[in-house]
Amino acid sequence: MRYLGIDFGTKRVGLALGLADTNMAFPLKTIFRTTRQEMFDEILDLIDRENIDAIVLGMPWGPSAEPGLTGRQALNFKQSLQRRTDRPVFIVNEDFSSCEAKSILSSRGLCSDRQKKCLDQVAAVLILESFLNQRA
Repeated sequence: MRYLGIDFGTKRVGLALGLADTNMAFPLKTIFRTTRQEMFDEILDLIDRENIDAIVLGMPWGPSAEPGLTGRQALNFKQSLQRRTDRPVFIVNEDFSSCEAKSILSSRGLCSDRQKKCLDQVAAVLILESFLNQRA
């Protein structure tokens, strides 16, 4: 199976590709949001182009285990995505995935401009790896 990992954000959406047979995930793309429709068009095009079987969305639950503002926006995004595709959408707790991604990129010596361009993709990889490891 092929999975699309999504690190949802209000300004940027990170995407990663995961392969169930190898339990590996790879960064794909960062969508810099302009309009909601353009964002969904890009995601749906990628789902078709990459033959995605299922989608894994990172959900920021926060310390209270209740979704805050970004969590509610992510749930709204999930519902909108489910209306647009027949692929199943799984949710994974993504607390601290962006912090961990930033730490990984910093340790590799990337400057802040380069980090910003791929931070969300790396966070999507971490979300997807978490999901794949849980399934394994």
